[in-house]
Amino acid sequence: MNGKINRQLWFWSGGIIALGLFLYLLGNILLPFVVGMAVAYFLDPVVDALEERGISRSLAVLGILVLFFAVVVFGLLLLLPLLQDQFLAFLERLPHYVAFLRDLVAPYLEIMREGFKDVDVEQFGSAASGYATSLTSWAGEAISKLWSGGLALLNLLSLIFITPVAAFYLLRDWDVIVAHINGWLPRDHADTIRTQFELIDETLSGFVRGVFLVCLVLAGFYGFFLSLIGLEFGLMVGIFSGLISFVPYVGAAIGFVVGTSMALMQFSEMLPVILVAATFLTGQTAESYLLTPNLVGDRIGLHPAWILFALLAFASLFGFVGILLAVPLAAVIGVLSRFAIDRYLESSYYRGAGDGGGGQA
Repeated sequence: MNGKINRQLWFWSGGIIALGLFLYLLGNILLPFVVGMAVAYFLDPVVDALEERGISRSLAVLGILVLFFAVVVFGLLLLLPLLQDQFLAFLERLPHYVAFLRDLVAPYLEIMREGFKDVDVEQFGSAASGYATSLTSWAGEAISKLWSGGLALLNLLSLIFITPVAAFYLLRDWDVIVAHINGWLPRDHADTIRTQFELIDETLSGFVRGVFLVCLVLAGFYGFFLSLIGLEFGLMVGIFSGLISFVPYVGAAIGFVVGTSMALMQFSEMLPVILVAATFLTGQTAESYLLTPNLVGDRIGLHPAWILFALLAFASLFGFVGILLAVPLAAVIGVLSRFAIDRYLESSYYRGAGDGGGGQA
């Protein structure tokens, strides 16, 4: 029995290592297929519903994908010019913002200088400058890696032309692919593996479909009201804050800090600043008590810190493709980790060798 378990451990460990090596070596060309798989997973329930109404699967897939990509292209054509103009204008105003912040903190730095007369302020400043330089260098390397990992021109073209084709065939054959994978499962553990896949699917569907809708609603809400208030670059700040709201509180927190800071620099009155702050507080309240309970519920089971760690870790390992795979892989690891912990708590390793009720590890 132990020899069989050891062989299975070696087999699955080797498979996981091979998958990681595959992603690492071919991550630069996987972007359109990863996006196509995400689109297929997202739209499969809609196609299944149309198929139940008597529409052929191929026709349903074609119609849904045409509608989906038409909406995406229309949204990009509508938003990208506005976001591009705001981003370029933001870069032009960035030195002004830096100077404003420098003048704002200068009195406090002087107070600190008076309070730390015995400390080598110059050395402290040099160290801070060194850390800032290192941070800037790290950020530049990260952006460069993301660009080379998934946003180079060739991959961008493949994303445009290959993704719809990959999404069509994956969505059309989704049930066939699932049936094949189900047939490959080891017979002794098929029921257990199916149960874990069902939990993974429940977690992913709750995240991909529910949280995606939450982020879209928040992005639209923040962008609309910040633009209505008259905040410079409000549309850019609002959309960015909404789209990163899949990590709870992070989107609202970043938007609140950035938005109110920019409002303080832009407006001479306090009312617009209060309105900007109220926008993010209202959005966060609606997300916590209205959007997430109704669109997501309790199906995710992914801790925000774990999501954030997964994003950083997989982005570092696999570039932009790693960002797209971070949440699905985090869901898989989370479900399997909970399963492993449950098995450990039922085993003799936890209960002790003298506990006759302990199960096999």
